[in-house]
Order: sequence, then structure tokens, then C-alpha cells
Amino acid sequence: MSSNNIILTKADKTANGTIQLTGSKSECNRALVIEALSGGRVKVKNLSDAADTVTLAGILKDHSPSTIDHGQSADHGLSTIDHGLKTVNIGPAGTAMRFLTAYFALQPGEVILTGTERMKQRPIGILVDALRKLGANITYAEKDGYPPLQISGGFEQQTNQISIKGDISSQYITALLLIAAKLPQGLELHIEGELTSRPYVEMTLAMLKQAGIQHSWQGNVISIANQEFSETSLPVEPDWSAASYWYAIAALADEAELFLPGLTSYSLQGDSVITEIMANFGITSQFKDGGVYLKKEPKPIQRKIFDMKECPDLAQTVIVVCAALGHEATFTGLETLKIKETNRVAALQNELGKMGVKLIEKGLVYKLDCSEKFIPERIFINTYEDHRMAMAFAPLALVIPQLEIEDARVVEKSYPAFWQDLEKVGFGPLTP
Repeated sequence: MSSNNIILTKADKTANGTIQLTGSKSECNRALVIEALSGGRVKVKNLSDAADTVTLAGILKDHSPSTIDHGQSADHGLSTIDHGLKTVNIGPAGTAMRFLTAYFALQPGEVILTGTERMKQRPIGILVDALRKLGANITYAEKDGYPPLQISGGFEQQTNQISIKGDISSQYITALLLIAAKLPQGLELHIEGELTSRPYVEMTLAMLKQAGIQHSWQGNVISIANQEFSETSLPVEPDWSAASYWYAIAALADEAELFLPGLTSYSLQGDSVITEIMANFGITSQFKDGGVYLKKEPKPIQRKIFDMKECPDLAQTVIVVCAALGHEATFTGLETLKIKETNRVAALQNELGKMGVKLIEKGLVYKLDCSEKFIPERIFINTYEDHRMAMAFAPLALVIPQLEIEDARVVEKSYPAFWQDLEKVGFGPLTP
């Protein structure tokens, strides 16, 4: 067994305690770009300690014309190459890749924006095409349509009207909206077809509004005029995506009473819909005392179809819970899972197969087949360098006596304290 793996057991089938979650990675990453674009007029509060956020904060500190200090190290993979260009290596941070592509297009100077080998396999052509139409000078350093990118910043805007498909990653849309107010002509963004992950776009616009940036959204057109940011602070709520793993733990426990401070019922985060999803599994959510109380109550599972289109980051969590309970549900809205940190559909199929469960793909519909499900005494879960694979499968320690998870460090991407928090509620041993 690798020294980076972790073995989970749970002596009893209960989960009780208080868990203080880190700040939302989705909110933090948007807030950090807004802060940088505002020239320091906007300040971020409750910065996440997720690795992706730490990386983005450090890069923006190094490349922002304003003075921004979140206490992050200045060493973020930057290196000067022979012809004077700086290489910015964002590692596995997909959100940073999309947001920084748009950000650096506005900044003076030239950079090479790159990442891990997996990042070089994740498409970015739709965003680059949109930025080029606006006037940005971006070329592909290796393969067309994929990072690394050579970006020569400070372009002259050619148009304020662009179209982009709605059924692709919402991060492309967000990247454009974040820079819109800094464009001399503003931006009129036409969304073609149905919008995937709409809550993430709504989050972006709500945070921009908090920072003084007004917009209009008429039909499929979002318009943002050239305007200045206000002096304000952007407080970041705890991460609802991280909270989803505690809902999963509650769903698989025989008894559960958990308190997650700081979470509210009026969150900007689309993943707060986990409260509604997990209600189907008998998990009640009571908002009081400055947070949310989760409690497991006996309830037969009735819901058979789950549409994950607007909350794709919850898909792995919900699918694993259904598989563990033998609930043969149907899932839609999983299209973007194939271009995440790994092909999450294939990864789920592989790992669920280790307990006899099949995730069957038929076009855009996915169905769980639990007819041959079994509970092994021990199981090894591959994570595919994907933080959400590790955390989505961790709750299985409540039903499988010994659960070994590959490369425990992957959780640092979004929830560095995950294993320590599990230990607080009785999961162990947490050593190889």
C-alpha cells in the first residue's frame, strides 16, 4: 500500500459533532479575481484554504497592479524562460485556468499559462475563441484548443457582442462576465441553447453586484456596461460542496446529528440544493444558531430521477449514496463530468463496479443497476487525481468494514481538513 493512501473504518454507524467548513472555493475564486480587477477596492473575507484558491490568490498577488496580500507565498510555479516570457503554472486548478485566461488577456505583458498534464487535456477553445473575438491576443503553445496558452495582454476591444454555448462549462461564461466591466465597450453575452450550471452564473452576477457592478439579463442575453467597482468587502460563505459529504455521511449512518456553522438557507452557492436532494434520504436541515443542523430520520426513499445539470459537483456524492443504499435511481445532467479533473463518469463506473453496481449510460441518461450489488469486507478506491472521487467515496466506510482510498492528498484541492474532520466524528484509523 502506498504511504499516500488512507484506510477508513467506522466502528459504529453513527455520526455526531460540529464541523467547521472552509470557505467556498467557488465563491473565493470569483472574489479573488474581482478583488484583483477592482484594483484593491474590493476586499475578500474568509478566504478558503483549498489548494486551488491558495494557488489563485498567490498568482493574482504576483500579477495584480494593486496591493493584495492574503499571506500566500510568492512561489506559484512562475519561471522566466529564455525569451522573457513568464510561465504561470496553475497545476490542476481548472477554475484558475479559465478565470486567468480572461484576466491575463486584460493585463499588460505576456505570459504562458499552463498546468498539469491532465489540464493540458481539458478543452478551453470555446473561451479562447470568445476572447479572440473581443480582441484578445491568445495563441496555443502546444495543441490547438488546449492549454498551455500564450497570452499577450492589453488588447483593443473589437466588439462588445459575443455568443457562447450554454451547455458547456459555466466557468467559461463566468470568466467573461468577471472581466466585462473592465472592457471599454462592456459586454453583451448571448447564451446559445440551454444554460448548464445556471446557479454558478447567478453566483457570479450576484457577487459582481455586491462589488458594485450592475447587469441586465433579458432572455438569453446578459449585458454588463463598462463601470467601476465599489469599495466593499466580499464575505465568503462556508463551502456547500464540502457540506455535501457530511450529508452523504448522515444518509449512510444509522443515526446522525451534525452541525455545520456558517451555512445559510439563502446561499449564493448552487450546491446548497443538497438540502433538498438529501431530504429524499431522510436528512432534515434546520437553520438556526448561525448554521445548519443535519439529522437523520427514518424515511423510505421514493425519488427515482435526479437531474444534476445545475449542480454537477454533487453528482458523485449522490450517485455513491444511491449505490450504497441499493437505490436504483436515474441521473441526467452529467455531461460536464467527462471534462473535469478526470472523466468522472468512467471513474464512477470503475469504482462502483468493485461492489457490483453498474452505472449504465444511454445517451444523456444514466441509470444505476444494483441487482448484483454486494458489500465486500475491504475495498480499494482509485481517485484518478480527483478530490471529489476521494470525498464522495469516503462515506462508504459506514457500510464497508475497511475502505482504502488512493492518494489521500488529493482532497487538498478543495477541502484540506477533510480527513481530520472525519476523525472528529469517529472515522479511523486515519494512518496507512
